[in-house]
Amino acid sequence: MRARGFDPTRLEIFKGLFHSVAEEMGAALRRSAFSPNIKERRDYSCAVFDAAGDALAMGDHMPVHLGSMPRSVAAAMQALRLNPGDIALLNDPYAGGTHLPDLTMVMPVYLGGAHLRKMRRPDFYVANRAHHADIGGAHAGSMSLSREIFEEGLRIPRVKIFEGGRVVDGVMKMLLANVRTPREREGDLTAQVASCRIGERRLAEIVARHGRGEVARYAGALLDYSEAIMRSLLRTIPNGTYRAADYLDDDGFGGKPLKIAVTIRIRGELAEVDFTGSAGQCAGSVNAVAAITESAVFYVFRCLLDEQLPATSGLMRPIRVIAPEGTIVNALPPCAVAGGNVETSQRIVDTLLRALARALPARIPAASQGTMNNLTFGGIDTRAGRGSAPFAYYETIAGGMGAGPGRDGASGVHTHMTNSLNTPVEVLENNYPVRVRRYGLRRGSGGAGKWRGGDGIVREIEMLTDAQISLLSDRRTIAPYGLAGGGSGAAGRNELIVHGRRKRLPSKCSLRAPAGAVIRVETPGGGGWGR
Repeated sequence: MRARGFDPTRLEIFKGLFHSVAEEMGAALRRSAFSPNIKERRDYSCAVFDAAGDALAMGDHMPVHLGSMPRSVAAAMQALRLNPGDIALLNDPYAGGTHLPDLTMVMPVYLGGAHLRKMRRPDFYVANRAHHADIGGAHAGSMSLSREIFEEGLRIPRVKIFEGGRVVDGVMKMLLANVRTPREREGDLTAQVASCRIGERRLAEIVARHGRGEVARYAGALLDYSEAIMRSLLRTIPNGTYRAADYLDDDGFGGKPLKIAVTIRIRGELAEVDFTGSAGQCAGSVNAVAAITESAVFYVFRCLLDEQLPATSGLMRPIRVIAPEGTIVNALPPCAVAGGNVETSQRIVDTLLRALARALPARIPAASQGTMNNLTFGGIDTRAGRGSAPFAYYETIAGGMGAGPGRDGASGVHTHMTNSLNTPVEVLENNYPVRVRRYGLRRGSGGAGKWRGGDGIVREIEMLTDAQISLLSDRRTIAPYGLAGGGSGAAGRNELIVHGRRKRLPSKCSLRAPAGAVIRVETPGGGGWGR
């Protein structure tokens, strides 16, 4: 399929150029960041947007970030007049963000002489989002079991952190005064600024080589082409109404499973994705904002396409998302939302795939582990030469991938809405007062079937100093489902080991642990496919 009136070769060239900008932005961010969470785990994302705020290209980064980032750009455009040299910063989940540790920067790109810049709106926007290992709040790592957003950390509205090319000193000072690890935060923020400026520079080079008019024409063509591709895909799905439901184990307070319901209606080249019937917003922090739900829908339908096709805002034009306000898929303030970004997003994906399996049974895989197994810990580093400095660490832990038609699921990988890596053991032990006691596959945890689900992971970390520990995880009670007669993957398990005594931990909890305590996380396996 080709965009009408455009040279397909030129279209492919511009797709590659925009994508390379997003990828280079990500490389710059990763290489210059201070924290292992960004530098080693690659918990960041970058994208390029046109003058209207439509995504033209996304890096091969985090799906949960990328699908929701257009809301952040739109929020910054609406609230601020962004002039040359300005950079907006935000993390407010109720104003374009996702959850508080995800800090998003949005930078306008003006091209041409100074007289043109004063008269025109930006030619492009570049944006990046990075998960910071601490943004303040009641618990180290800012990913605790909470009842309202005020416990989760510093909430940053849409503000300018750079204006006219210079840092807005008051904003930076306020931010650094409210986090446990200010030096690391400042380093990561500076890396985000450098990433934006790399994007600005590369876009200027593209326009200088090809001309503003040509670049703008093909930017629009990429959006139209993506829309046409999605419409073509939807026509291959049988017309009908496809329903499914899945559940989160609990919200950490009530012990009651939380339902996510979806109805997908396919009518020709249009789709409606309706979450009516999902549980109401809850006391715990697994509430998702609308941007997260839209991001999960974007991801699932994007997965049905060839991976080489452009990931732009055009893909969502034929898809309507209905997420009723006040529910777990579109929560309202002041709900806590830290886990909605990481846990509820995964369950939304599981539910969408379960519904699509009714329409495309030969294409859809069984459920993957369905959780990010979020582990945060922090305290005071009492090791010699560390100056009794505060520390805070965050990681997600991989698990089993669901099997699919004709293939087993991979073991020990991050799946669906996360696309991060592990922190190498030597980096973890060098940077933090911990010792990794065990790290390996959880053999036999994948679901049985004609094709077997991937195995989860066993990870044991010993605290070498007193520490705060928080866990936000799921699939500890309700196991990942199999499809086409395949078995479920094994549910996960969390334990605290103190002086050799084991204590079972709930899926979501915050606690204090003495030096010598070991946190043990067994992650779920993927579901099997076929009898």
